[in-house]
Amino acid sequence: MKASDLDLRELLTRVPDRGIIHFMEQRVLLFDALAHGLLRKELIDTFGTRIVRGILTRFGYAHGWRSAEFLRQTAPELFEDSWTGPHLHALHGLMTPLENTRGSGINGEALVTGSWRDSYEAEQHLLHFGRADQPVCWTLTGFASGYVSKRTGRDVYFIETHCCGQGDSLCQVEARYKEEWGAEYADHLQFYSMDSVDNVLTNLTEKLQSLENKLKKRQKQLSELDQNTETAGITCHSPAMRKAVDTARRVARVDSSVVISGETGVGKERIARLIHDESARADKPFIAINCGAVTETLLESELFGYVKGAFTGAYKDTPGFFEAVNGGTLFLDEIGEISPGMQVKILRVLQEREIRRVGDNRSRPVDFRIVAATNRNLADEVMNGTFRQDLYYRLKVIEVKMPPLRERREDIMPLARIFLDETTARSKRSISSFTRKRSSICSAIHGRETFVNCRTLWNLPSP
Repeated sequence: MKASDLDLRELLTRVPDRGIIHFMEQRVLLFDALAHGLLRKELIDTFGTRIVRGILTRFGYAHGWRSAEFLRQTAPELFEDSWTGPHLHALHGLMTPLENTRGSGINGEALVTGSWRDSYEAEQHLLHFGRADQPVCWTLTGFASGYVSKRTGRDVYFIETHCCGQGDSLCQVEARYKEEWGAEYADHLQFYSMDSVDNVLTNLTEKLQSLENKLKKRQKQLSELDQNTETAGITCHSPAMRKAVDTARRVARVDSSVVISGETGVGKERIARLIHDESARADKPFIAINCGAVTETLLESELFGYVKGAFTGAYKDTPGFFEAVNGGTLFLDEIGEISPGMQVKILRVLQEREIRRVGDNRSRPVDFRIVAATNRNLADEVMNGTFRQDLYYRLKVIEVKMPPLRERREDIMPLARIFLDETTARSKRSISSFTRKRSSICSAIHGRETFVNCRTLWNLPSP
């Protein structure tokens, strides 16, 4: 049997009438990824990143070593298959392996190079902490190290060189024998050995000394328990909002035009910024314009720019947003409000990828990604003849639907706490939380009334 022949439906069994589940005849436990993410967050908040990274790395190493030992005894053919370890990770739902290349491990050549995506560790770290400044797949690399060390009979350590948790498109790892890693990697390798109790206690003492200064931040973190902090203000505790954010993240990986639909005030611009920040255009400008807030003439000059003398007040050549975005993302809010004439002009830009400034006779190439938002049903607008069908299909290559707050009640309290923190800070009040009575009142209120009524309860000023 090869690793590719393993089927989860055959490996996962349940003892009848018992709360016991077996995977390959070994008892396993099922925990959702979010629970692991919350545990990881609490550990890091309490003990610090360095200590927790060491603990999780060594936990992964022990898990990998034990898995290899079990296969050596029960399924030698799987033990010899180099793809078994990565495939086990996939069957466990931990990640999706993409590449696994073997080398000699000597004379500067890596023993193993591999890559994966869909890492649960990267996903949860982004969810609770935002983008990291270092790789975060600690248990995954620990597992690989323990597994391969058992297979080879020598100390083999994996180091993650690229990670989705720090903004890379894929997670990539490299493995070498312990002695083949240079001195510059000593800081990475120390997480595979147990620190002394004195070092741990020293780190804990430092954390305790700084805890008082972090209480306010801690309060905010608790209020945003399931918030994706990579883009401030996106709270996705509810399934509906998590689905929207997940769709936005997947959309960010491609360069297609996007339409974000939803009622006024549901956070369409924040999702647009999330798409930009996680796209390949993240280092380029993000420019937003509300198409419904400006006249058609002004909108044309804002988008396309103009040349000197094109109209009264045009004292110099001025580039428009299509040019100024320069490889970035242009966010057109309330796209359903633009006139038929402007629809034709925008359609041409999307087709030809070039613009002509107002009053100019020369075309200029432009490079941008367009993200549009609307609170209207554009399909209905097309049926009514108020929105061009060809522009509709050009814009709506992908659609992200934003749920209203009344459909994401799990987000009401976290959002209410955020608004409370902002309002009390602005009004210099000392209110830090809700009482049980007021919390239940807030939870029972739907939509935007939540925040209005919560403010009324404490006689707080409107924002």
